[in-house]
Amino acid sequence: MNPKEYNKNTSKSLVFFMAKKYLKYDPTLPFISITAMLAFFGVAIGVMVLIIAMSLMQGMIKEFEDKLFVMNYPLTIQSKYWDSVDVELLEKLQNQFPELKFSPYLKANGVAKSGDIMEGVIVFGVDAKKEKAVNKIFAKYKTADEFAPFEAMIGKSLEEDVFLSSDKKLTIIFTSLEPIGIGATPLMKRFSINETFESGLNAYDKAFIYTDIEDLRKVIRESNGIYHGIHVFSPNPTKDIKAIEEFIGRDFAVSGWWEKNQGFFSAIAMEKRALFIVLMLIILVASLNIVTSLLMTVMNRRKEIALLLSLGATKKEIQKIFFTIGMVIGVFGIIAGVALGFSGVWVITTFEIISLPKEVYGYTKLPVELSNIDLASIIAGAFLVVLVSSFYPAKKASEVNILSVLRSE
Repeated sequence: MNPKEYNKNTSKSLVFFMAKKYLKYDPTLPFISITAMLAFFGVAIGVMVLIIAMSLMQGMIKEFEDKLFVMNYPLTIQSKYWDSVDVELLEKLQNQFPELKFSPYLKANGVAKSGDIMEGVIVFGVDAKKEKAVNKIFAKYKTADEFAPFEAMIGKSLEEDVFLSSDKKLTIIFTSLEPIGIGATPLMKRFSINETFESGLNAYDKAFIYTDIEDLRKVIRESNGIYHGIHVFSPNPTKDIKAIEEFIGRDFAVSGWWEKNQGFFSAIAMEKRALFIVLMLIILVASLNIVTSLLMTVMNRRKEIALLLSLGATKKEIQKIFFTIGMVIGVFGIIAGVALGFSGVWVITTFEIISLPKEVYGYTKLPVELSNIDLASIIAGAFLVVLVSSFYPAKKASEVNILSVLRSE
């Protein structure tokens, strides 16, 4: 073995031996060990809280995304200058993008009336078979591939609010007017209700009604071959929106579901970042115990440090010893925190610890989902805090003055 390799191995042995020695519980200096344990548990609890909090926040975001994605559709094509698109555009799109799913629709505002109860609604006329391909909630609850004559499907919340009559009929008063003599009267039609749906969001379940596109065309007297828009299902809407925009030209516009809710998701993303920063302060506070523990160790081991330096140990080796102690406390705290965090997430997903009102949130259990990016950010942030906390005391240990310490002690 050459001298360089020997010195390197000797240096490593010294660092690990002394670090192991100082990490052991010393009954003569109990406060140092207690402070180190507090630092360990502080980092572990901080990482655990961060993992659970980020999992809950991401779960809530994912839950809202799933619901808004379904009811708002990935992409929607409409005319910029008119209230309609024609069947010719639909056929061109189907030929140009055979991998995408298209569902043309008619849309009408109205009031659902049952007895003396009335609720404002939006009526969508759709082709049931095509709508199933773009709307998984519709596909889940619509059993047939087509509507019966003047049949409608309404949300569960709307059904409960209007108290449907025993014959399961619902009158819809449309905002469109029908001329009668010198005046006009609102268009009205009575629909049979055979199926209901639950999207998970009460606002949609109370407002949305689906019926056959041709039946609605007859009621609102829309021309044949004309649609109010086209809903599009795409597995990658942020990419396909550009291709569709180029194809349909300037007379038509295509919008993504995320654009309609951009403010909402921006606010949630900001809250998530703020929560991450605030909870990271827990780890920062815990890391102060690492600094305290190491500084106390340095102060109480000044004589040993001076002896090591006088016997040939380098300042770099002394720095490594105390840096290793801090990193051991911090890294094992992070590992314990990750284990506790995953345990907490498992408990939340397995047991219904907190019950949420379904009519408000659309679900009763707390939604939990931890993304890889969040986990990596938590571990990297905690590791950085531990790294910085270990550096300063280690640097102070390497600056011990040999002569003054040995003279006085």
